[in-house]
Amino acid sequence: MKIIGSAKEDFNIDKRISITPETTKKFVGLGFSINLEEKYAEHIGISDDVYKKNGAHFSISKEEVFKKSDIILKVNEPKSEEVNFIKNDAILIAQFNPNENKVIIDKFIKKNIKIFSLNLLPRITRAQSMDVLSSQANLAGYKAVIESFSKFEKAIPMMMTAAGTIPAAKVLIIGAGVAGLQAIATAKRMGAIVFATDVRAASKEQVESLGGKFLTVDVSENTETEDGYAKEASEDFKKKQEELLAETLKKIDIVICTALIPGKKAPLIIKENMISKMQSGALIYDLAAAQGGNSAFTELDKIINKNGVKIIGERNILNKLPISASNLYAKNLFNFILNLYDKESKKININLEDEIINKTLIK
Repeated sequence: MKIIGSAKEDFNIDKRISITPETTKKFVGLGFSINLEEKYAEHIGISDDVYKKNGAHFSISKEEVFKKSDIILKVNEPKSEEVNFIKNDAILIAQFNPNENKVIIDKFIKKNIKIFSLNLLPRITRAQSMDVLSSQANLAGYKAVIESFSKFEKAIPMMMTAAGTIPAAKVLIIGAGVAGLQAIATAKRMGAIVFATDVRAASKEQVESLGGKFLTVDVSENTETEDGYAKEASEDFKKKQEELLAETLKKIDIVICTALIPGKKAPLIIKENMISKMQSGALIYDLAAAQGGNSAFTELDKIINKNGVKIIGERNILNKLPISASNLYAKNLFNFILNLYDKESKKININLEDEIINKTLIK
């Protein structure tokens, strides 16, 4: 019987978990044994007893979990010293950036450990149920709106009273990927006037279908990769987009930044000179802060005030929704393992002809 194991993350970085009581039951039903570190999910209100009722076993330490497990599930890549605990020929499934973890990857190679990174999933229909980037970004976009609105010191919807009319807040979403689209929908539902911008012209229809106004320059340039992600735009496009953005920002109350290019530093979109011309009381909420930020002055987990404009840098907004984020992430992991699982032989089958397996296997 193969053992699937998971240990607690560093809560200072991430409060999410990789296995829930629900997925524990599903894994046990497939014939796996589940081994978790003691007090695995107590920080989000789930006791070990709930897991035990669904068939999980517990170890007293992270080291013991890793040494026992054939398959290890994590939210983020393990620390270098943790690799020493993982047994040879094991499988690790997590969110892993291969470009920044060459030392750790070398350690894995020496121990013949297979690494699967869910960040690398191809954007195909069959992979949607495993797509951690989408499931987590969806929540991030929603929560960014809630957080920014709570810190904005004016009402959001238009209100007509005998004493006068309060105008609706104007919100600009930078980046119309999964997080951006959810942010548009959430802000619109709460009564804001919503604008959005993205280098991909294909985003226009999606933005407008959610009630947002799409801002773009009229340049015939392909700024989308074959996988559907944004790519670096030309200097001419950037210049024209900057001019449009600078004018728009003068009348915007709240900006939510979500623009990221996979594997690269976040593009700097809102420049210092643009912020200097924004109205006092405006707010910029930068979800891209962990990768450098889309806005000038962004600092991780800090609120910076520049001429009355608040710039908020969010390291990991999902720590504010750990239960919802964990439920979706754990289901993504279960579906990924289900794709590796051969029902006839009841074994893990690393079939490199499967595009999902081939693209996510780091080595």
